[in-house]
Amino acid sequence: MNNLKAFQEYLQLEKNYSLHTVNAYVNDLLFFQKYSINNFEQESLEDINYSMIRSWIVSMVDNGISNSSVNRKIASLKSFYKFLLKTKQIETSPLLKHKSLKTPKKIQIPFSEKELDNVLNYIKYPDGFDGIRDKLIIDLFYTTGLRRTELINIKLQNIDLSRNTLKVLGKRNKERILPILPIISNQIKIYLSERAQIISIKDIEYLFLMLKGVKLNDSFVYRLINYYFSGVSEKVKKSPHILRHTFATHLLNNGADLNSVKELLGHSSLASTQVYTHNSLEELKKVYGDAHPRSSK
Repeated sequence: MNNLKAFQEYLQLEKNYSLHTVNAYVNDLLFFQKYSINNFEQESLEDINYSMIRSWIVSMVDNGISNSSVNRKIASLKSFYKFLLKTKQIETSPLLKHKSLKTPKKIQIPFSEKELDNVLNYIKYPDGFDGIRDKLIIDLFYTTGLRRTELINIKLQNIDLSRNTLKVLGKRNKERILPILPIISNQIKIYLSERAQIISIKDIEYLFLMLKGVKLNDSFVYRLINYYFSGVSEKVKKSPHILRHTFATHLLNNGADLNSVKELLGHSSLASTQVYTHNSLEELKKVYGDAHPRSSK
């Protein structure tokens, strides 16, 4: 188990993974180890062979675990064995020739510009602090493409209203500076004046707070987005990530180049950003079909 502990520290200290991600990796490894003990009387993960892993894969599929979930668990194993290779604990990974299970491509459907207009301009928000905060959260998601955890962890010191910029701490502690629209800066000023009226603030350094003075949490933000968009959209999925997807799609539809969107989203490679191009491609097809002389309108 020493190697598992070392792997956990490697993910936290060298890879800068979040505690949530590290725990997911470790839980996957412990899940597999339990299977290998029960079925092969093999506790040492260093002595595993691919046939044992293949048996585990078959077992998971037979028990109704989705291919994408299986692939995620195998990815945890792959990372562990890469670590063992790096630290010279093993000479060959048992997953060297493994191929991921096929998964259906999921197309994220962004909100339309009309849906955003409705939720920002025509929905009735609660009076006072809650309503001002909720609308600002939605508008900030839509105008910056922030991830949920990035929004939750915005600190007051990260905002420069004189320059209309926002410093964001993204994945793997990677910082980026985002522009914010003047209309958002004005909303932040209004929100801050309401925030100052909260009698007791525990998490004083954070921008967004509950009325009780503590920072927001993941489930609260998800419920907030789902609640307001349920009034304007019939889409199945209504989440902060769909707002991030909407931000990217609307920029691309209106002429932004892929590299600029990549930088705004905080992606490390264009491949990550290209998943957002599907809907902009559909928009281009429509424009092309409407405009080209050879198109049969």
